[in-house]
Amino acid sequence: MKKLFMRGLLVMAVVSVIAAIAFYSWAMATYGPSEELQQLVQLDEVAVVDDALVFEPGEAARNGIGVVLYPGAKVEGAAYSYYAQQLMNEGVTVIIPAMRLNFALFSPNVAADYVEQFAHIDRWVVGGHSLGGVAAAMYAAEHEVDGLLLLASYPSDGTNLREATFPVLSLSAEYDGLTTRADIDASKERLPKHAMFVEIAGGNHAQFGMYGAQKGDGAATISAVEQQEAIVTCTLEWLAQ
Repeated sequence: MKKLFMRGLLVMAVVSVIAAIAFYSWAMATYGPSEELQQLVQLDEVAVVDDALVFEPGEAARNGIGVVLYPGAKVEGAAYSYYAQQLMNEGVTVIIPAMRLNFALFSPNVAADYVEQFAHIDRWVVGGHSLGGVAAAMYAAEHEVDGLLLLASYPSDGTNLREATFPVLSLSAEYDGLTTRADIDASKERLPKHAMFVEIAGGNHAQFGMYGAQKGDGAATISAVEQQEAIVTCTLEWLAQ
């Protein structure tokens, strides 16, 4: 009986190791920045601070607003560089942290590290794309923030922000096959009544970044840059309120 028990433990251990290796391999198969993005942004010139990409205007151009943006699952932070650069050009500091195993849910509190380091920022917004937005909402529920930005995302069932007083912007897309209109509508009960909801006409899920097509997504009827520009405009208008 003892030998049978030990053999069972060994089998379970082997299965666990194989499962962990398989998950690690899957998580490392990331969505990187598209060729189009690489033509628009000089990625090798982007500053890196503690593994985060930092888009910071010159001191004279800063408007005191900082955005910590959590990437979507398996999406490299560089895929959001065009969006970040456009916000930077308007005086906003944008920080895109690296996530453990490329999943923001494994690093939901990483924004706190940069809030401490960038003490000159007066107003902090935390946000994220898809699963990154789920983690950002978790962070906002437990920390002091000045805004929550959801890109094709929504709070999880366990995150209740109904009583939150900070501003919330939820951006969705008409042809998003992964975060649907039904998902966004259902999330409204977990967000404050003053939350703003904007749908990008013709957009899809993957074009909230610039990393190419994503399995299960709908087909956009606008270009990636057009969707990015719409997202930038909505974000800046919201931040200016």
